[in-house]
Amino acid sequence: MLSGCQTGCQVQQRACRWFPDPGLSPAHNWLYREIGDNHLLRYLSWTVYPMALVSFSSGFSQSITPFSGGSGVPELKTILSGVVLEDYLDIRNFGAKVVGLTCTLAASSTIFLGKVGPFVHLSAMMAAYLGRVRVQATGESENKSKRNEMLVAGAAVGVATVFSAPFSGVLFSIEVMSSHFSVWDYWRGFFAATCGAFMFRLLAVFSSQEETITSIFKTSFRVDVPFDLPEIFFFVALGAICGIVSCAYLLCQRVFLGFVRTNRVISKLMATSKPLCSALAALVLASITYPPGSGRFMASRLSMSELLNSLLDNNSWALMTQNSSPPWPAEPDPQNLWFEWYHPRFTVFGTLAFFLIMKFWMLILATTIPIPAGYFLPIFIYGAAIGRLIGEALSVAFPEGIVAGGDTNPIVPGAYALAGAAAFSGAVTYSISTALLAFEMTGQIVHALPVLMAVLAANAIAQSCQPSFYDGTIIVKKLPYLPWIRSRNINSHGVTAEHFMNCTITTLAKDTPLEEVVKVVTSTDTAEYPLVESTAVSPEHLSCGLPRRASDPEAVPGDVPAPGTPPLRAAGPSFPLCDVAGQSCGLRVLGRVGESDFQSDKPAGPKVSQPGEMQQGTSAVLGKEAGQRPPSLPPSQHTAPLQPSSTPRRQAARTQQ
Repeated sequence: MLSGCQTGCQVQQRACRWFPDPGLSPAHNWLYREIGDNHLLRYLSWTVYPMALVSFSSGFSQSITPFSGGSGVPELKTILSGVVLEDYLDIRNFGAKVVGLTCTLAASSTIFLGKVGPFVHLSAMMAAYLGRVRVQATGESENKSKRNEMLVAGAAVGVATVFSAPFSGVLFSIEVMSSHFSVWDYWRGFFAATCGAFMFRLLAVFSSQEETITSIFKTSFRVDVPFDLPEIFFFVALGAICGIVSCAYLLCQRVFLGFVRTNRVISKLMATSKPLCSALAALVLASITYPPGSGRFMASRLSMSELLNSLLDNNSWALMTQNSSPPWPAEPDPQNLWFEWYHPRFTVFGTLAFFLIMKFWMLILATTIPIPAGYFLPIFIYGAAIGRLIGEALSVAFPEGIVAGGDTNPIVPGAYALAGAAAFSGAVTYSISTALLAFEMTGQIVHALPVLMAVLAANAIAQSCQPSFYDGTIIVKKLPYLPWIRSRNINSHGVTAEHFMNCTITTLAKDTPLEEVVKVVTSTDTAEYPLVESTAVSPEHLSCGLPRRASDPEAVPGDVPAPGTPPLRAAGPSFPLCDVAGQSCGLRVLGRVGESDFQSDKPAGPKVSQPGEMQQGTSAVLGKEAGQRPPSLPPSQHTAPLQPSSTPRRQAARTQQ
């Protein structure tokens, strides 16, 4: 059995030599190995190295621009929704992000952070810069639509470059970052992502690390019978478990991030001493992963790529250690990476469970560090550990495999690790493309159906309970992003207009005395006053119009407006307030009124009943008022001209005047 595991691991190790993920860097490994057997010095070498790098990463990037921390995906998602955040695409942010990310990746796997998000942000900044260069070169005016096309293509390049997965890179950019996607951009995104993934993989060939372009994580799953039909149920159950765990993770991460940003002491420390906060968080994480300590039970000596490679092993560790106890080597054995997961007392189940418990809150803590870092790859590895634990349990429960049609096929725990990685990462990010990403990373598609079913089950649970990782970050950071409506059913939300409308408004009634009207308009600075039928308290006031302020100082006769209060006059199509309060004033009334509205204190005169007569009388009034002010009215009582939309009774009254 041990030889079989060695054969399976040998197939996967070539990718670990060149895959540029954060892991135990050569400098850190050399320092820890050459420091000697003194535990204090080894502990200091293990902790001080990542502390220094993380502190420098935070201090340098934040000194250049405060927007370089984090992954940048929530901000990019906000920009693609239509909000302008210029600082996030600035060229200074690009330099700060590159330097900070380099230090973060060199801090080893003790911090348990990745690089997918920063690569997406960097690609988007390059796309925005190239778009500006194109505008300057061609002399065209800047087009927001073309700018968004460049940003979406840049995001696809970022994902495709990290995993050498152009198909899932494009789909991931559509699912996660684009609220609306144009089909016209589809082939452009594929073209850019394919070129990026090709160049990335070509570098491995040029550096003599690969003979040809292949997948990053090579697996050796069975091809003839990759899984038995009854295993579909266990894959779906695994997806449900990943969905439940993702809900707990998203809730805890969002609550803790909000606590860090709202706590008075922590927020003040984060605002004034970000390098110190980053160093303290790195000290806590590095102390827990110290190999002679608790790190012995978490495979802390493995890099991120080595962790994923070991979890995708198709051999059952539990069955191989039933009759034998492999030794814990002084250094990780590239041919037997699974030795790091075994402990004589804890067994592989204990180490996997301890890994999941500790990394759960360690990853939440790492997401609050203000450094350029990605969070997708750690989530992907965490899901792989969940799947590996379920696969090992099934391999022990069915040591000979599940019988189907008289043939038995052994359980492949690596397949469950692959399904768990895709399901958990898909549930956390609200994406289905993680299933395709898993296939492109491993180069095998034999488990396409069970992996996809696990991803769908996990997404169904997560999307019905919690916002995604990026949406939760947008909520906590209070970025100006329109939230996603969960259901098309209007009854799914108990939000009514009463919850956000302004109920404390000042109204005027038709029977309001002039003194009260003057008092209201001079004591408030409201631009418009709703006009109702009566001042009597009624649950339903019948609206008659909307008086609006203007800028004529002669609007209110015999009264001087309060300092800072806009004066009132009637401008444009309006009705004089004298018909409401018995005197002339400068409020104009907008809205539809009936025949009995705005009763005047003056005699109404003969009623105009024919439409022709009404139009004729109105024209006479309009012609008279359009030339000059009537001599019978003082200038302060001059009102705005009447429009043909006035009521017949009003027209007759004004004509008689």
